[in-house]
Amino acid sequence: MRSMSKLWRLYKLGGITPAVTSMFDPQSAQQMAFIRSVMKEQRKNSMYDIPLQKLETVVFDLETTGFSPYSGDEIISIGAVGMTGDLVLLQQSFYSLIRPDKTIPDDVVRLTGIYNEEAASAPELITVLKDFLEFVNHRVLVVHGSGHDKHFLNSALWRTSKVNLSHRFIDCLILAQRLEPKRGSYDLDTLLTDYGIEVNGRHHALGDAGMTAQLWKCLLNETMRRDVNTLGDLYDFLSR
Repeated sequence: MRSMSKLWRLYKLGGITPAVTSMFDPQSAQQMAFIRSVMKEQRKNSMYDIPLQKLETVVFDLETTGFSPYSGDEIISIGAVGMTGDLVLLQQSFYSLIRPDKTIPDDVVRLTGIYNEEAASAPELITVLKDFLEFVNHRVLVVHGSGHDKHFLNSALWRTSKVNLSHRFIDCLILAQRLEPKRGSYDLDTLLTDYGIEVNGRHHALGDAGMTAQLWKCLLNETMRRDVNTLGDLYDFLSR
């Protein structure tokens, strides 16, 4: 009876998934309940009137073992940098390796510099997701090429907590396409070069996040010069 009472209390707090999980792993249940509560609160926030110069964002990047989370590929590291408007807050950064369930392929090891030996001692996925979302809080997420990262985050959140990501996104690739529709290439390396951003730590999640933050700064200032002043204005600009 006591265990059923505990199960019912946890169900009311977070739903059936963390309640059942908690009977076997209380720490995972707490992390899962936190993740679900963040997603629920995020859906309540309206941010469209916030001026872009005051907009709080988190620019992030993932390193993964491949291109498809639905085919078994995994996130192996997350890096992120906080920003307010066009100000990069280097003191607000996040980085963590993630322990994968499978061996990291050799080509990914060569590309990222993440070895299986160090990844094996990294925190598990749900722990890093909880810490990352705690770092992000209510802020808008900024990324270059959001399709890849959103798919992996949504897959990870669903696998661990049965929720989908509800944060607002700004995609630097899509914004660059809107600002310069006749540009030949929008890949990160080309944009970094064309905007004069120093390339340092490529294919390291925190290094890529830092460089993407500098790119977002450039794109943001160019966007505001076109009389796009709020987050709502930006989404309208991107939809034209």
